[in-house]
Amino acid sequence: MKPYLFALICFFSLGIGLEPTQAQSNSKILGVWFNSQKTTQIEILEKDDQLIGKIIWIKYEEGDPETYLDLVNSDTSLRNRPLMGLTILEGLEFNNGIWSEGKIYDPKSGISYACELQLKKKDILEIKGFLGESWVSRTVEWNRVKK
Repeated sequence: MKPYLFALICFFSLGIGLEPTQAQSNSKILGVWFNSQKTTQIEILEKDDQLIGKIIWIKYEEGDPETYLDLVNSDTSLRNRPLMGLTILEGLEFNNGIWSEGKIYDPKSGISYACELQLKKKDILEIKGFLGESWVSRTVEWNRVKK
């Protein structure tokens, strides 16, 4: 009986501490993602121990400045900044399979939203943006860019 008890204790003690760390969890969503319309690529990376998302590619429409400048930003002093390289995702914290407490900036509306991210499949990231209370939300899916 004692060998079985010892084996049982060893088995369950191995599970202690196997909860993924913030860094291990973050690594699952690091990389380059297409937005839902496939018109923009966003790179999710770690900077100063924080996750951020930056625009690294935009499908340009020649002659249309709205596709490459932040023209609808609610802060008029930021309307001439380029979208390329713009940080649109920041402040995320991992908890129970969800990255939350973050902010996402939508260049099409010029508004920042509270957000949550959840990896649905290895290559599908669900982005939920909240305006005010959590019951007013919109959900989109980003797809990982294939190498």
